[in-house]
This record gives sequence, C-alpha cells and structure tokens, in this order.
Amino acid sequence: MKGLLTSGFAAIGTGTGAMLTLHASAGLDPLHSVISEYAFQSSGWLLPTALTSFAIGSAFIAEALRRSGAGRWVFLLLLAWGASMFLIGAFPTDRPGVPLSLSGGIHRYAAFAAFLVMPLAGLLLARAQARYARAMRALSVVALGALVLVVVPYVVRMFGIPLSNDDIPAGLIQRIVVVAELGVLALAGLSRLRPAPQCSQSGVSPILA
Repeated sequence: MKGLLTSGFAAIGTGTGAMLTLHASAGLDPLHSVISEYAFQSSGWLLPTALTSFAIGSAFIAEALRRSGAGRWVFLLLLAWGASMFLIGAFPTDRPGVPLSLSGGIHRYAAFAAFLVMPLAGLLLARAQARYARAMRALSVVALGALVLVVVPYVVRMFGIPLSNDDIPAGLIQRIVVVAELGVLALAGLSRLRPAPQCSQSGVSPILA
C-alpha cells in the first residue's frame, strides 16, 4: 500500500510542479484569469500534463484507500475526481467570446463534477474519523463554499446580466477550490500512512467497514 501512496504523491507533486511552471511562464493575471485560459499560452501543454498527473495520483491514492478498508463511496468519488481531471485536460475550453462547443461543454461540466466530488469524499473521510479529519473537513467546506462562488457568475449570466471575469476575482476563487481539493487528496493519502484509531463501539468506523 505504501508503494501506491508513494506513487500517488509523486504524481501529485509532478502535476503541481507543472502547474506552477505554467503559471510562472504564462504571465496571466491569476486574480481574474481562470486556469483553463492557460491552455492558449505557448506553454499551455503543461495544463493537460498537470491535470493528467493529478488524475493518476488520485487513482493511486483511491486504490490505497480501498485496500486499507475505506468505504466504496470514498473510493468511487476519488476515481470520479481523477476521471474528471483527465477530461478537463483532454477537452480544452473555448477561447473567450466563442460559443460553447462540445469540447468546451465537456470541459465545463467535468470541472463542476471534479469540484463537487472531492469535498464529498473529504467529508466522508472526516465523518469516518480518519486521521487529519478536522483538516479534511475544513478544506472540504472551503472548497464547497468557493464552488458556490464559482457557479454564481454562470447563474447571473443566465439571467442576461453581463458579468465578466474582469469584474470578479474568478481566477482566485477557482484556485482556492483547486488548492483545497488537492489538500484533501493529499491528506486522504497521508491518513493511510498512519491511520487514526476508530471510535465506534465495534472498533471499526461504519464508513470504513
């Protein structure tokens, strides 16, 4: 199991390095530019590289959790997050001002799915009293709260109210979600390295049983 976790952390680290390199070389405003826009830069190939690395890391950590007795829902949610990360990278968004294409639609809804499922996995692990449960719960709540802020501009635009990313800190909000969810994933893996003792009467958490 430690081999799976080590591979998972290595993949997450590789993805993080690629993402930071992309941000440093692109020169976009991270406060207002969403991450998807980085795909149109000269170093844009680093974006699918980073997202695919996150997907691989999530798969390794999900399998490690499954082998250690984590519940089926936690395992499936982590796999769903990884699959969504892969789809986000494989199907780039549309350039600003261009009508929504099939690729852009897949990208958008895969991103929403990814932003939603990781906090749910973190809350399930926290409920199961996994190690670092308090930190995972806090990060999951932050991610869900930021997700609401991500969705609000789309709802506003549906009512015909013009609102661009220059009017709101869309990039910052999105990055808060991503960082919080990567934190949940990392803590989920770390919790398997040294699991916390379970506190139910049977000695096994109902989530992990």
